Amino acid sequence: MTTRRIIERYGTFLAGIALFIYLMMFAENFASVPNLLNILKQVSFLAILSIGFTFALITSELDLSFAHVCSFAGVIIGMLISDGVAWQLAAVVGICIGVAAGIANGLLVTYLKVPSLIATLGMSSVANGLAFMITGGVAFVGRWDPNFLFIARGKIGAVPLLVILMLIVVVIAFVFSTQSKAGVHLQSTGENEEAARRSGINTRRCKIFGLTLSGAAAGITAVLLVSNLSSAAPQMGGDFLLLGIAATLLGMTMFTPAKPNILGSFVGALIIVMLSNGLVLLGAQYYVQDIMLGIIIIASVAVSASVLKQAAFSL
Repeated sequence: MTTRRIIERYGTFLAGIALFIYLMMFAENFASVPNLLNILKQVSFLAILSIGFTFALITSELDLSFAHVCSFAGVIIGMLISDGVAWQLAAVVGICIGVAAGIANGLLVTYLKVPSLIATLGMSSVANGLAFMITGGVAFVGRWDPNFLFIARGKIGAVPLLVILMLIVVVIAFVFSTQSKAGVHLQSTGENEEAARRSGINTRRCKIFGLTLSGAAAGITAVLLVSNLSSAAPQMGGDFLLLGIAATLLGMTMFTPAKPNILGSFVGALIIVMLSNGLVLLGAQYYVQDIMLGIIIIASVAVSASVLKQAAFSL
């Protein structure tokens, strides 16, 4: 493998390692065990949402609704638990809401031929409006079942359960996307829909499935967020929209350049959270994080512009 090829495939990953070494040397307490575990916990939410978005993008579709769908699902979970519903049932309902939103997005895109950019923006607005309608803008807060809170706050040994769950999701998603027949069909649909259709792949079903997985990831993240915060607010997932997109785009610059991939999205999420944490420890102003995030998005899109254009506006 040539040096150029190595840089193309692993340059961003190596830059992430260099960033980690720099922060370890110059950011006080960055390399402490509590801080590193805190970074991994924060990555968990972003990584799962980014993986969902990645599945949609693999099929050459965008999902700009996942953050508000996550908030809406979280609000429903909080409302049900506050009303005395068993937390297990509330969690299932929350995940089902995410799945339903994903299916709805898929049907809008494949049957009504609405570009995914427009369809998912509309779904995002609907989910956001419903979340505020249900809460009246006030979060659900309560002393909830410790078993429910253990999901995101508990530890197995010294390792947070939240981190273990994230790694399970990452491994399953990676194996599914690269080793399973369904995963190959998703990849084929995104790379060349017409060729995939001619080879016998049900591309319409693949696109629906990709968007459904994105919605399911939003529902799962909603459960984890509510468990971690012990509350449910209508904007609890809103900040993850740009972060999730940035993580996925950053992931498209490594391992399989210009192609959405699960491992890349996970590493992208890790780099973004690590950078944010490091900037805080270095004493940087809050707006520096926004500037850096913008640079990451612009640079990543420059590498993957054709893929994003196709995903946003394909009919």
